Amino acid sequence: MSRWHDDHTAFERPRKRSRPRTKDRPDYSDAPDAMVASIDRGRYRCVLQDSTAVTATKARILGRKGVIVGDQVKLDGDVSGAAGTLARIVEVAERRTWLRRSADDADTFERPIVANADQLMIVTALADPGPRMGMIDRILVAAYDAHISPLLCLTKADLASPDDLRTVYEPLDFPIAVVRPGCDLAEVQKLLRHHTTVLIGHSGVGKSTLVNALVPGTGRTTGAVSEITGKGRHTSTSAAAIALPEGGWIIDTPGVRSFGISHVRPESFVGAFPDLEGLVADCPRGCHHDSSAPECALDEAVRAGVLSAERLFSFRRMERAFA
Repeated sequence: MSRWHDDHTAFERPRKRSRPRTKDRPDYSDAPDAMVASIDRGRYRCVLQDSTAVTATKARILGRKGVIVGDQVKLDGDVSGAAGTLARIVEVAERRTWLRRSADDADTFERPIVANADQLMIVTALADPGPRMGMIDRILVAAYDAHISPLLCLTKADLASPDDLRTVYEPLDFPIAVVRPGCDLAEVQKLLRHHTTVLIGHSGVGKSTLVNALVPGTGRTTGAVSEITGKGRHTSTSAAAIALPEGGWIIDTPGVRSFGISHVRPESFVGAFPDLEGLVADCPRGCHHDSSAPECALDEAVRAGVLSAERLFSFRRMERAFA
């Protein structure tokens, strides 16, 4: 008998035997495709390609993988959309784009907003509340970093002129729409048609009012009318994707008080501007491309007439968002 033999080992609790794991994973290639349209307390409202709305949960197989509005997913289970039925999200397709923000620049935690949007419409009021150019610039930085085409929609044009903001942002060469209560929205509808557009803006600028006008019957909630200003307040609490009658989607999001861009690297921001990216290649090492940078190639491009001074000013104003 071994000197290390213990007479009590025979009385130990038997070890738990687990079933060997199989490497064979279920094949969901034929499972129906859907888009996540909204999320509410662990329930995902998904829209199939035939427009059927299905309620689903996230399958355990996804682990901690996040699912956000705009995600393209595969569903398993009951996808009839009948009351009381529940499907499962079993796969999430690779995102083409991913818009994120942080609470502020000191916060390193990234908050995903939407997936797979190809346009970002910044909605800002011309008055009540007045425009905040710093926030507009930060949202633009996030859009360019995510490779999402920006748009600017100026609301409440009955209260103030859009001319100043037009002058500031026209050098960036993206569409700018101006709306007022009861106006014809044909210009906005044309910009949104056949795109997936996320709407971002400060609270109270009229995003939900705009959505309700674009898609009558949507019922996005606006706040009570102020006795002082006579204007509603934005009260949407969650993102929601809404199908447009002529094709495409708009994703209304809750109003934001701040828009941190701590996740954006300055070099990736420059790369979002093809006309500038080629120019900064001639900059000296370590150049920050701001107005104090010696021998910045962008200044030389302006002197040579290759780049407009207004375009450079707009770029540098946005770049100050990193300061």
